Amino acid sequence: MPRNVKIVLGILAIAVLIGIINLRTLRERIRRLAEMRFSEEQARHEVLAPPIFTPTDVTVKAKIFWAAGPDKLAPVEMDLPLSADPVERSKQLLHTLITNPPDPGERTVPADAVLMGFYVLPDGTAVADFSDALTSEMPSGILSEQLAVNSIAQTLQSNVPILHRLKILIHGQEVDTLAGNVDLTGFFDLNPPVPTPALTPPAATTAAKPAH
Repeated sequence: MPRNVKIVLGILAIAVLIGIINLRTLRERIRRLAEMRFSEEQARHEVLAPPIFTPTDVTVKAKIFWAAGPDKLAPVEMDLPLSADPVERSKQLLHTLITNPPDPGERTVPADAVLMGFYVLPDGTAVADFSDALTSEMPSGILSEQLAVNSIAQTLQSNVPILHRLKILIHGQEVDTLAGNVDLTGFFDLNPPVPTPALTPPAATTAAKPAH
């Protein structure tokens, strides 16, 4: 092989090696920046909506539903201190869903979203009132919007069995869609109410005839 060709190939090999090293360095920097941003989001949210503690909190295993891909959810089992009161319990669960995903890529709800209020009606309807960030910072698209709603509904359904359906409000108001796709004008089914068994009337008895 001519000497000049060897020199060119050597230069190319060195350039490729430098490129690989630079690519790895760039990936590491991106990962660190993502982690820093994730930590900053968590810290900011703790200021806006601090964790909720109640006198009846007991540490139990809870299932929180986060993204497990672009179009599906998976439950993550966590030991969480949860209240016996269903309203406070629901607030604690949704706070964890928003602020504590295992990885930034598993987030389903915008980091700046805040649960402004939560109510349970006598018929088991849960009303979750979120800040504007739930809609304004939600990536528009049917998949991302559906994942957000499903993660909220399934987290509540799995941990608060008295809830039968869910209504989502934005800043105290009903809105048509989450970010242009998922309909928020209706309700989302949770745990169906247990039907009350019908009372069966006692069977009629025939009086015994006296023996002759």
